[in-house]
Amino acid sequence: MTHAEPPTETILEPDLPIVDPHHHLWDRPAASFANLPTPVHSFTEVTRRTPRYLLDQLLADFGSGHNIRASVFVQCGSMYRADGPEAFKPVGETEFVNGVAAMSASGVYGEVRACAGIVGHVDLTRGAVVAEVLEAHIRAGGGRFRGIRHSAAHDADPDVLGPVARVGAGLYESAAFRQGYRQLGAFGLSFDAWVLEPQLAEVIALAEAFPGTRVILNHVGTPLGLGRYRGRREERFALWRRSICGLATLPNVMVKLGGLAMPFCGFASFLASPPAPSSQLATEWKPYIETCIEAFGVERCMFESNFPVDLGSCSYATLWNAFKLLTAGCSAAEKAELYSGTATRAYRLDL
Repeated sequence: MTHAEPPTETILEPDLPIVDPHHHLWDRPAASFANLPTPVHSFTEVTRRTPRYLLDQLLADFGSGHNIRASVFVQCGSMYRADGPEAFKPVGETEFVNGVAAMSASGVYGEVRACAGIVGHVDLTRGAVVAEVLEAHIRAGGGRFRGIRHSAAHDADPDVLGPVARVGAGLYESAAFRQGYRQLGAFGLSFDAWVLEPQLAEVIALAEAFPGTRVILNHVGTPLGLGRYRGRREERFALWRRSICGLATLPNVMVKLGGLAMPFCGFASFLASPPAPSSQLATEWKPYIETCIEAFGVERCMFESNFPVDLGSCSYATLWNAFKLLTAGCSAAEKAELYSGTATRAYRLDL
């Protein structure tokens, strides 16, 4: 699996400006995958094939034909500090990403502004120290730190999440979490939420309880077609849609359109050989993307790459082609919101 594969499709609307509001950076040595269980969970298989995704790989994807103008980095547990207090170790990720952002901002690598916004991580269950860690992130971010992501993705079936099953049930409902969460409003920071489809009610309750904090739902709420949900994704569509419409009634919630190339959805395109074309991806993703746009409106929706994770289904160029097929009937003003405007506002980017 390579980055920036030679394009097999003509790039659609190559001049359309894009702000990619969700990608990662990491460097994971081969030793990290030496003791994986057999069979390997499909999510781990993707990351095993992509052990390094740093500025060179990111810029290669940005240069694959679409007009990427800027991006937002989202936490992935990368380059945490090896030493010091446990609560402050995630600040190392912000330090690392801000260095990458400074490299991009130098102009040496072209006009694109990679990592113009940074979303880091704080363990919000840690109580009083949360405010200090947030302050440390803001200092380390060089004016680019915009918020945190504290994922709550959980399912009772271990085959659903595999190696990324890191939290128990009900995180967003816990008193300890909410004590830390209320600190975000004091600092004017946003919150990226990653949950699975059956957990969307938890995001609704959280957003209702703290209307002054912006919540950005990741990956359209992650529909499931893996583990005990295999073959049941379409059956559960109405449940997912009801939750999305409930979230859309809350003005402090936005949604990222993407992440559907991950294994959790169980689409036929995942790890397909040969890789699925953009037309197939657009067909698979259409019900979810169109429902979100209808519910939230273009001013609260933003397309995301989720790279390199979504490399499991397609190249960067093919992914954006699929999105553009889905918005072929949108006006120029609507496309401007979906591809750059919403992301720029959501993360307060100065471009």
